[in-house]
Amino acid sequence: MHAPRVVLHADMDAFYASIEQRDHPELRGRPVAVGGDGRRGVVSAASYEARRFGVHSAMSSVEARRRCPELVFVRGSMRRYAAESKRIFAIFGRFTPVVQGLSLDEAFLDLTGTERLWGPARGVGLELRRAVREETDLAVSVGIAPVKMVAKIASDLAKPDGLLEVAPGTVAGFLEPLPVRRIWGVGPVAEQRLHAAGFATIGDLVRCDAAPLEARLGAWGLALARLGRGGDLSEVEPYRDAVSYSEENTFGDDVSAREVLEAALITHAESVARRLRRDRLRARTVVLKLKLARRAAPGPRGYPLLTRRATLPEPSDDGAVLSRVATQLLSREALREPVRLLGVGATQLVSADTGQLALFPPRGDRRARLNRALDTIANRFGAGAIARGDASRAARAGLSLQQKRGDEPR
Repeated sequence: MHAPRVVLHADMDAFYASIEQRDHPELRGRPVAVGGDGRRGVVSAASYEARRFGVHSAMSSVEARRRCPELVFVRGSMRRYAAESKRIFAIFGRFTPVVQGLSLDEAFLDLTGTERLWGPARGVGLELRRAVREETDLAVSVGIAPVKMVAKIASDLAKPDGLLEVAPGTVAGFLEPLPVRRIWGVGPVAEQRLHAAGFATIGDLVRCDAAPLEARLGAWGLALARLGRGGDLSEVEPYRDAVSYSEENTFGDDVSAREVLEAALITHAESVARRLRRDRLRARTVVLKLKLARRAAPGPRGYPLLTRRATLPEPSDDGAVLSRVATQLLSREALREPVRLLGVGATQLVSADTGQLALFPPRGDRRARLNRALDTIANRFGAGAIARGDASRAARAGLSLQQKRGDEPR
């Protein structure tokens, strides 16, 4: 018989806000939000002091300020947070080589088979929390279970600064009283659909016979019930290839001027291209994303979103190529209203080490030399040290919390 899997989920407590409070003693004990504080600002992260007032990530800064007038906004620095994340992931790697990062501040660790080296999983969790606290002065919450979904739920319930272990024989009883929104893939809309069908808890879903469940919710309902029984069989994956790279920003004011939109396109295309080169990748397809200013429905997703894409004649990691194609896509749009958000993406990625020759080698060689020079300057002095053409820094409404491949902390 195989020993049961042992999965540990480590999740830093209010990571970005906690770093600010650690590094700035005057912020300790005060409600802190990381993000933009303008009228279009967005809360990217909130301290536990702020959460007591109902402030949370993705909330508008206006609403956050309304709920908590004493809220302190900090713009934050992803470069600094990424450097701290690198230290923390190095600690995770001491306990197992099988670490799957979900973001800068959380990861799954597969501890299966490490008992002879480290002892019981609970002791590993306690030691991991101690090491993170001593070496970074930050708190991490830990969940331990035989499956990933349950380990993640356990770490969430252990917050702040706690540890919760769900033993193999107790998974079903642990999940049964929890609300259906705890199941992976169940968001607000799916939760409403489940409630309307009479399922409020995971236990309600699991106790329903397969035939009526399928009749009400189809194959989706059967899949949710399987997860609700602890049937998450997904492995801890130490590395997953990126399928796309992108950069975007929400403008402080709606933009109609084409030259402003094109300048932002260049900025984003250069950033995406730099990350592609750092990861030795090239893109076959360029994607343009536009969110229009007219609100069509309530909520943060209530603005019309346009996505346009074009396939390149050959894969590229050149910002000039990406921005030219993105600009062409923009020029084909008869925009009759201002733009709220603009983004540039690159997908259908291939390795840059395939040995394929460019269609125009001499010009390709010159472009490659220029890009290497740009990368050297950016690596030494920062991404904003040099820009191509009309590129200008495109301000974001909030701090991006993505773990972006190709980005390296300085």
